[in-house]
Amino acid sequence: MANNIHLRRALVFGRFQPFHYGHLMVINWALSIFDEVVVLIGMADESHTLQNPFTAGERIWMIREALRSEGVDLTRIITATIPTMSIYVGNALYVIKLVPPVEAIITRNPVTAQVFRDAGLKVLVPPPYNRDVYRGSYIRELMIKGDERWRRLVPRVVAEIIDAIDGVSRLRNIARYD
Repeated sequence: MANNIHLRRALVFGRFQPFHYGHLMVINWALSIFDEVVVLIGMADESHTLQNPFTAGERIWMIREALRSEGVDLTRIITATIPTMSIYVGNALYVIKLVPPVEAIITRNPVTAQVFRDAGLKVLVPPPYNRDVYRGSYIRELMIKGDERWRRLVPRVVAEIIDAIDGVSRLRNIARYD
């Protein structure tokens, strides 16, 4: 597969603040269909805010370690980052040129789906998962409140990374001054 120039590849685009089991489910589903998945980390230039508390580097670390701990073949994963930008077809075309060739984007977001469809990509909607629980804003809210249930919503290694960078304290400090 590594020498095959005709790999089937899909794009999974998100902020991953933090990487959680919903993200893992989507990537595993994508890998069941495609040879490779490009994980594009959005808002890479933003960190230390309520919506984006973790840096791009921390998010790459979380994603790679979570996938590795789950036995995902990392040779099938390409990670890339992109700064904050508005969602419209011109930027979708920019994103498509920023990453290796992809034939589809995997998203549940209807606006993202439409602009990438308009840019010529096939759009696939992953199977549903419990978005009420596996949602970054909910996980961050639990962290701010000191509710340890957030740990059950992310792979163990992600919780370990968040602990290593003192991410919960960072988020609480941000919330205190926001």
